Amino acid sequence: MKRIPSALAIALLLGVATACTPAPSAPASSATVPATPASTSAPPSSSQPAPTPSGQPTASVASSTPADATPTEAPTSEPSVTPDAIPPLSEAQLAAGLVDVRTAIPDAVIDLRYATTNNFTGVQLYPADARCLVHDSAVAGLQTAAQQLRDAGLLLVFWDCYRPHEAQVQMFEVVPDPAWVASPKPHATSHEAARSVDVTLALAQPAECATEPIQGYCQLDVGTGFDEFTARAHADATEGLTQEQLANRSTLRQALEAGGLTIYSGEWWHFDTADSHVARPHLNVPVN
Repeated sequence: MKRIPSALAIALLLGVATACTPAPSAPASSATVPATPASTSAPPSSSQPAPTPSGQPTASVASSTPADATPTEAPTSEPSVTPDAIPPLSEAQLAAGLVDVRTAIPDAVIDLRYATTNNFTGVQLYPADARCLVHDSAVAGLQTAAQQLRDAGLLLVFWDCYRPHEAQVQMFEVVPDPAWVASPKPHATSHEAARSVDVTLALAQPAECATEPIQGYCQLDVGTGFDEFTARAHADATEGLTQEQLANRSTLRQALEAGGLTIYSGEWWHFDTADSHVARPHLNVPVN
């Protein structure tokens, strides 16, 4: 896929000026989700390959912008945290080539689910102060994706980044099914090598959300939550998904692919660097 058309930003801003539904007052239920499988083949599924949606990304949110207004430029968001407020990485993390995503993408929304109990294990696997860490080889691609989305009035939301080996072991103990959870190996790939990310999208401008907000930002509707063990989670699923949901998934995918990352066929939210499959020694560094 190629870059998103420049008209996307305008289409998005016009689309969000629709009638809103109140945001849900209760938190979303904990999703039962797969951790990233080690291979790039998806679990068996009855879903059909998804055609590239022609719709533009939309979300049912309120907006103060008149429906007939034509913005001259895409809205910009304030950084979630200023780079100088981010604690420096440890010597071990730096030696492993890790980068805190917030220093590379200041407006990234960090929502690390495994640092909470809101994940398929029901257990907090990371410390509460866990960082979203990626290998420096992934940074340029993520910045390209973030800029393309930023131009369209969207933000990247990060659900998972570097995953310590101990966490992968715990995940497999809960769901010992390699079709959904990668079995722990004596080497590191994907998340354990800090070369994969789990991401979704949110609107850059605050609004009243019809979907569950993340830190005040409205998520786009992509049809499933994070780590869902269903066929609808597959990257090319179409069954049971609306055109809006398919269009939003396509927008995310196009942006990440513009940065050189590739989607894992079993999960619409999981993207890898070109060398994520290469077996490497375990990093053995903390996630915080």
